[in-house]
Formats: sequence, structure tokens, C-alpha cells
Amino acid sequence: MMGRFGVKDLAAKEIVEDLLIADYDLEAAEALARELGSKCRAVKVDANDHAGMVETIRGFDVAMGTIGPFYKYERKVASACIEAGVDYVSICDDYDACAEFLELDAEAKKAGVTAITGVGWTPGTTNVLARLAADQLDEVDEIATAWASHAADTAGKAVTLHYIHAVTGMIPTYIDGRITWVPAGSGLERLRFPDPVGTINVFHAGHPEPITIPRYINARTVTLKGGLVEGYLVALTNVLVKLRLTDTVRKKDIIGGFFNMVLPYLENVGRPAETGSASRVDVTGKKDGKWVHLAYGAVAHMDMITCLPSSVAVQMLGEGLVKEKGALAPEACLPPVEFLKRLAEGGVRLYEGNDMTTPFAP
Repeated sequence: MMGRFGVKDLAAKEIVEDLLIADYDLEAAEALARELGSKCRAVKVDANDHAGMVETIRGFDVAMGTIGPFYKYERKVASACIEAGVDYVSICDDYDACAEFLELDAEAKKAGVTAITGVGWTPGTTNVLARLAADQLDEVDEIATAWASHAADTAGKAVTLHYIHAVTGMIPTYIDGRITWVPAGSGLERLRFPDPVGTINVFHAGHPEPITIPRYINARTVTLKGGLVEGYLVALTNVLVKLRLTDTVRKKDIIGGFFNMVLPYLENVGRPAETGSASRVDVTGKKDGKWVHLAYGAVAHMDMITCLPSSVAVQMLGEGLVKEKGALAPEACLPPVEFLKRLAEGGVRLYEGNDMTTPFAP
């Protein structure tokens, strides 16, 4: 569901000459290729088949990875791209998958490959907004990233597995200069996001921002919190987590399958006229000796806010606008103003200020 949006966006760009849709579901990939025209074609690929992945990817300029859940597949796909000598962009949003990806840095540099993990909604836009704010300060103290969404804003099945993974067990955050493990679901607070999401309860959730941002931006504390508009879904998931029904990959698959069966019905309970997915980044630090607080936000439907960023990053790589090599995160290599400008042109609404109502033009 996320990748489909990115493929359509890439197919519409003149700079893209040849677009191969590689998917486990060949029938769906072929249908999309026919819909998008002569520059597109499809092939079956299995992310668990390393040799097959390498041969599929070899010869292209850039590969875009949207195979979730990423705790199963990110390192596998990235490794295949590096071996094939092809630049890589993904929408990976799992903290453990991100940490494994970063271990490929030396290998990617040796291969002359630019591999960028987590160029999506969150991480992705959040990381670049953090970079934008940090670059305006002399000294950064705290970077607080956050997301909130209507559950009905997507039909993607991997999203359900990701959410369950993110709220299970102890998860990493970055506090006072070091990685600290805290219980998922702790640190409850209410944050204002751009409409139509509004003011939502958020809490610590497992995500890559606390893993990557301190690697590239000198900050004392980096946190990520998230939440759903539908509080009853949060409560239901919390019960399942407490019952230890989500603490293995197999259990996550079973519970995720259950949610994906019932969500189409649950999501219609009190469904708003407009749904959305939003992010918010608050950065505090010093400028000219004075404390400064900068706040930025973004909102769109989940498919756009997740996969437009990866499409933009693919295009920027293809245009030669990203020079760094290695296994990287967005804040390390994507020029913030150009990246955000392209997001806005593509339909993502950007805001600044604590109340998240003032439009922001990069």
C-alpha cells in the first residue's frame, strides 16, 4: 500500500526512464505495471532469496524498498542492493532493523553505494525536520519527534505489524547522552498535531529516530513518541501486550492477522469525515546564547506522507544531489530545504509553531 504510491509518483517523473516493480505478488505487480504504462514492468521477487534479489536489482541506478515489516526484511534487501552495487532508499520504521542496517556502513562505502534507511513519514520527514531545526541553532539540547494517525488512514497490513512491534516490551530512546531502554507505552503526554489529526495522547514507541539522530546531530536527548486517534485500539493493543501475546515474531504475525481482519469494521466506529497521518518535531537549543524552541509539523494521508519522501529521495539520488556513501539515515545526507520543498510540492502540508496551524514554506 505504501510502495504503490511511491511507484506511481516515480512513474510520473520524466527523470525515471525504466521502472521495475519487483514484488512477491506478481499478479498485483503486473496489474500496476500495466496501469502505469510502457516505462514500467514487473517481476516476482522473494526477499528471502538473496541471490535472486541481487540479480533482480543489478543494473539499476536506485532501488526503493518498501517491504515490511522491516524487522524481517530491511537488512536482507539492503544487503542485496549493496552486493548489486545499486543505491538504496527505504521506508524502514523499525528500530532494531535500523540498527542492523547501520552495521552495513563499511560494506556500503566499500561498494560505493549510498543506502538510506527510513526515508518515510517517521522516520524520514521527522529526521529532516530535525536537521533543518538543528542547523539553525548554535547548540542543540533536545529533539522530540512524534507521530499520530487515524487507524483508518491506511489499508496496509505491514503497518499493523509495525505498530504492534513498536509498542511491545522495552524500546530504545536517547536520554542525557546515551541510549536508554524504557517500557513501550510509557511517558504519556498530549501533543498538538496539524489538522485533521489534532491533539492526541502519545507515548514512547520503538522507532529509529533515537537510534540515528544522535549519530549525526549532537543533542543531549532524542525521543520518539506516537499514538493513534482511536484510543480504544491503543487500549486493546496494550492489553494484548500485557498478556504477552506479542513478544515473539510468530505471536506478532498471529495478532497482526487478527487485527487486519477486524480493523475494517472497527475503523468505521466514529470514523471522521477526514483522516490523516501527522508528525511533529520540537527542537530546543541555544542561538546567540539564548534558548530557542523550534517546532515543525507535517500531515497528509499515510500513503503520501510515507512514500512520497522515499520517491523524492530516489529522484535526488538519481539527479546526483546526494554525494555521501555508506549506510545512512536521512538527516545525514538529504539537503533539508530541497527535500522539504519537493514534499510540499507533492502535497504534504508542512507547518511551524507550537500550535501547528501556521503553514511552513521551505
